[in-house]
Amino acid sequence: MGETQPKGTGGRSAQLAHTGLRHGWTTGACATAAGTAAYTALLSGEFPDPVTITLPKGQTPAFALAVEELTAAGPEPATAMAGVVKDAGDDPDVTHGALVRATVRALPAGTGVVYRAGPGVGTVTRPGLPLDVGEPAINPVPRQLIREHLTRVAEAHRGPGATADVEVTISVDHGEEIARSTWNPRLGILGGLSILGTTGIVVPYSCSAWIDSIRRGVDVARAAGRRHVAGCTGSTSEKVAVALHHLPEDALLDMGDFAGAVLKYIRRHPVDRLTICGGFAKLSKLAAGHLDLHSARSQVDKGFLAELARRGGADEALAEAVAGANTGLAALQLCTAAGVPLGDLVAATARDESLAVLRGAPVAVDVVCIDRAGLVVGRAEPRGPGA
Repeated sequence: MGETQPKGTGGRSAQLAHTGLRHGWTTGACATAAGTAAYTALLSGEFPDPVTITLPKGQTPAFALAVEELTAAGPEPATAMAGVVKDAGDDPDVTHGALVRATVRALPAGTGVVYRAGPGVGTVTRPGLPLDVGEPAINPVPRQLIREHLTRVAEAHRGPGATADVEVTISVDHGEEIARSTWNPRLGILGGLSILGTTGIVVPYSCSAWIDSIRRGVDVARAAGRRHVAGCTGSTSEKVAVALHHLPEDALLDMGDFAGAVLKYIRRHPVDRLTICGGFAKLSKLAAGHLDLHSARSQVDKGFLAELARRGGADEALAEAVAGANTGLAALQLCTAAGVPLGDLVAATARDESLAVLRGAPVAVDVVCIDRAGLVVGRAEPRGPGA
């Protein structure tokens, strides 16, 4: 298969570079920047502009403030508000250009960081999401990122060991209107958008550019002599694939939503083994026969999941509950509690669908389903030629 390629010519970062597309920042990163600036002003009287934050993978982007306001204490406690305009780069993101605001006010010592949904940020009203019903739709990783940065601000102004005891209200101008173009209303997130992001970075997806980058990723892996590659739906699944199989960077394909592009190109340019690793909900779409896993072009079919659950021993009451579940994750949780291995069933069915697309190419396929935290919730062992 040829000589080893220089380090950095394969993997997720190389795929992004190959597309020529500009990355952007998530709403979670914008909210973190706005909250950091607001809390700094609350403690010091001055807004840092630009404000620099540190993302989970170590990047340190700087954000210009679009709005700022400091309100002195009076009958009500002092507050500080800062806002950042979201730049989604070259991704066709409906929240591109949205103004994300954070308003911070002090709370009694020991309270910690309390999150509130302001105008344009939704509230969770149905189970099955990674947040409790009634909580503002600010996802766990952005919450952690905001908390970490506010703690750093507290320590910078009050000394080591200081804690951030504040209420943080995140709002998005026109967020309720923008949210009508998302899946939030169907998921029971009402009143606005979700504050999202696991890495802080928006990876841009032009279909043609990204599919071309997948092909180049396969080419690089083959040229480097890699016999085992992994197609991953994102950064969390990529970490899981590396942990399970100790794969080098140039054996990793950032599949994103384009499962079909990976399978069809590997059908023509085979490797010995393909691992497909991704979120349970996305891979349930592959199991149902969808090759494009984007939420705008395919949806989780809970009726299909109910049928799989029946095959796994679910009684009719459980199957009906799965069919009526709010999300794929909720369906998985119902089956897990009942001892029905829905995750493994989805993985096995997705593997078999993948083998059908490969049409007898000499490639063994295994599938790993994970949850949002990166825990393996379903697995199918390799099957196919050479397995």
